[in-house]
Amino acid sequence: MAALNRWWAKTAPSRSRLGNSLTLPSRARKQADRSGSRHRQRGQAAVEFAIVYAAILLPVTFAIIYTALLLWVWHSIADFTREGARYAVTHCWQSGGGNVVSWMRTNSPITWDRDQFISGPAEITVSYYSRNADSGALEEFTCDGECSVNCVPDLVKVSVSNYEFRGFVTYLGLAPIRIPDFQTSLAVQSAGCDPEQVTCVP
Repeated sequence: MAALNRWWAKTAPSRSRLGNSLTLPSRARKQADRSGSRHRQRGQAAVEFAIVYAAILLPVTFAIIYTALLLWVWHSIADFTREGARYAVTHCWQSGGGNVVSWMRTNSPITWDRDQFISGPAEITVSYYSRNADSGALEEFTCDGECSVNCVPDLVKVSVSNYEFRGFVTYLGLAPIRIPDFQTSLAVQSAGCDPEQVTCVP
């Protein structure tokens, strides 16, 4: 019995090494499985993000940018129309408002498609009116001369029409958006004319 105990004690280290050799591969496999699982989860998350971004976030981003550009152009044209009316009331009357139209085309707003105001489909119209002394109604203003102290209307109306917002959607094959007409009316005080000096600002 004593001999058996001594043999058992001598073989204990070898049994311990054998047990460790049997358990180490099992631990390595578990660690590898956990690492592979994490990599698969990361890859799945990346694919899900790409799908959501392409289907939802990207179109929403483009829609926000497009709407912001549209509102910016809208405000620019409205302000452009008011500037044209202010120019008209401080410069002399010409038939058809040629001086005002020329100034507005030269000073058109810096927009995505500015060429529409310079030579494109956008139309700039300047109309002058005088008030009937009897009825008080507005009538189209007429005068024999131009840029004269005797030719001062009572009211001017400047309008911008036929403008189409194109932006970058035309590159995607989408139709442009037709913007409603912009109009501004202002009372004319002197039309840039000085009766004492008998001169007018053209």
